[in-house]
Amino acid sequence: MTQVFIDADACPVKAEAERVATRHKVQMYLVCNGGLRPSQNPLVQVVFVSDGPDVADMWIADRAGPGDVVVTADVPLAAKCIAAGARVIRHDGDVFTPANIGNILATRDLMADLRAADPFRQGGGRAFSGADRAQFLQALDRELTAARRAG
Repeated sequence: MTQVFIDADACPVKAEAERVATRHKVQMYLVCNGGLRPSQNPLVQVVFVSDGPDVADMWIADRAGPGDVVVTADVPLAAKCIAAGARVIRHDGDVFTPANIGNILATRDLMADLRAADPFRQGGGRAFSGADRAQFLQALDRELTAARRAG
């Protein structure tokens, strides 16, 4: 049975994900350290994990598998979920796949090394846009449809 797992602490598309999951009639888990209100939607469960590094990530990685969809910007979590057979997308709609996750992990590690070597190279990402939101909605719908067919 297909489920959606959201790495919810910094996810800007929780409401959009809930709409898509409800339309597909699949269970959705919002996993966080706190600060979210429980949803009245019976298909949405808010899971509060204890404080600590990567506790929410571990909760998701332990449960996601074939036929599931994970929404996260955390590259190591994405790699674990892909290895477990889940489909993974970022909140901007970019899709992590077995074919691209190795390069994405390597780039992430390289950028971390560059930032560590140069304290002035902190940079920031681009702002989250309406186009990102629309791309996310399309990607989640597409990945849920594919996951349900495969499952």
